[in-house]
Amino acid sequence: MKKTVMLILSLLLSISLCACTQNTQTEETELSQTVEELIQKDSAVPQKEDIEIKETYTSEADGEHAIETDGETASYSNIKAEKSGDSSGDEADFYGENAAIFATNGATLTLENIVVETDGTHANGVFSYGEGTTVNISNSVIETSGNCSGGLMTTGGGTMNATNLNIHTTGNSSAAIRSDRGGGTVNVSEGSYITDGKGSPVIYSTADITVSDAYLESTSSQGVVVEGQNSVTLNNVELVADNNSKNSDKSEWYQAVMIYQSMSGDADEGLASFSMTNGSLLNKNGDIFFVTNTVATIDLENVTITNQDADGYFLRAAAAGWGSEGSNGGQATMNLVKQTAEGDIIVDETSSLNLYLKDGSSYTGAINSDNEDGQIYVEIQDGSTWTLSGDSYITSLTCASGSINLNGHKLYVNGVEYSEGTASTGEAIVVEVSTSSHGGMSEGNMPGGDHGAGGDNEPPEKPDGDHKPGDGNEPPAKPGSNS
Repeated sequence: MKKTVMLILSLLLSISLCACTQNTQTEETELSQTVEELIQKDSAVPQKEDIEIKETYTSEADGEHAIETDGETASYSNIKAEKSGDSSGDEADFYGENAAIFATNGATLTLENIVVETDGTHANGVFSYGEGTTVNISNSVIETSGNCSGGLMTTGGGTMNATNLNIHTTGNSSAAIRSDRGGGTVNVSEGSYITDGKGSPVIYSTADITVSDAYLESTSSQGVVVEGQNSVTLNNVELVADNNSKNSDKSEWYQAVMIYQSMSGDADEGLASFSMTNGSLLNKNGDIFFVTNTVATIDLENVTITNQDADGYFLRAAAAGWGSEGSNGGQATMNLVKQTAEGDIIVDETSSLNLYLKDGSSYTGAINSDNEDGQIYVEIQDGSTWTLSGDSYITSLTCASGSINLNGHKLYVNGVEYSEGTASTGEAIVVEVSTSSHGGMSEGNMPGGDHGAGGDNEPPEKPDGDHKPGDGNEPPAKPGSNS
């Protein structure tokens, strides 16, 4: 009920703040109805005590599973899977060793009304490995407490379909929805997904991950991390992120959404993407978006975005500790559609930004107010607006005559001061998207504490040894920002 309690408190605060308005009674009635809707919605999220357990499967041995489905079709309902015992490195993170429930070799596994509990190291909850392997799980509870123990895990081209789950992870490097080398496809709808550990975003994607109509919360890490040529799509999702701890010194910044390339070799280089439509994004510390050492597209449509950190940026595109110095900035394209956005943007000298305001979008903020050398193009389609909150410096501009409100500040376009009320035509920044199937140069630390996943469709070959940093008992250091 954590979600409901937090939201009810927020709504009650809103009610008290409304008390000075003339429409207090109407607003209180509407908010009371909203509270009731939230309670009803949250009550639909499965709780352990509500699931009737008819059989329990237990594994205490290192590396083994409570349930394994290998190349066959199987289904389980009203069962509990308990997993203790430890593992380390690639065998667990890439290939499913030590997961409580494991499907492989083209298996189809259906799980409904189950409880999964793990307390080992590298003890993922439910794992789908390899092309042709599909796990369908619904109305179930997954709890993991050890380090490097995700809730849902997908690698090697596997598929994971999840509906109305209650997932809570408390260990470090333990994303609720997680993928690794070889990637795959993950579809999640409804439910509650909460992480408490350092380096544990709610979603760590080296796959194509879509989440709809769900509640996502991280209390220590980023809310979402996308690595390499992979994607996260959120539809009508409530995302709350409080990134306040680090695994490494790769980056000094905190953020809600991080998009990067670790160069570990686990995620293909290429265009990364994050898309969010409807719903809400609440950030408690640092920046909203951070792009580094990759080319990325960010699409936002009708999302309620709040940053509680007054010093945080709306978007930061900058070099950090991954990649080669001088060429490891963030190359970002951001599309705002029917979107209200507020907060400053910073683009450093190794980075670029193409910012598009479309379909009645409004942006309030300053862009590169310190006159950084990043390349920036802004295009404001008719009906959208940019209101400056400080002096801004960009490279190129396309806008209609009434699209920009200088608000007492100055805008410089390629060094020339812009005159309010003037139409402009410019050109977008051309960005080259490099691709590779092996990532590249070094075993960089990753954000989120996850190992990362490749984007190729073939399941990865098993390595000769564990190339993950650390001895397996501690989560590997990942991008400093999430960490």
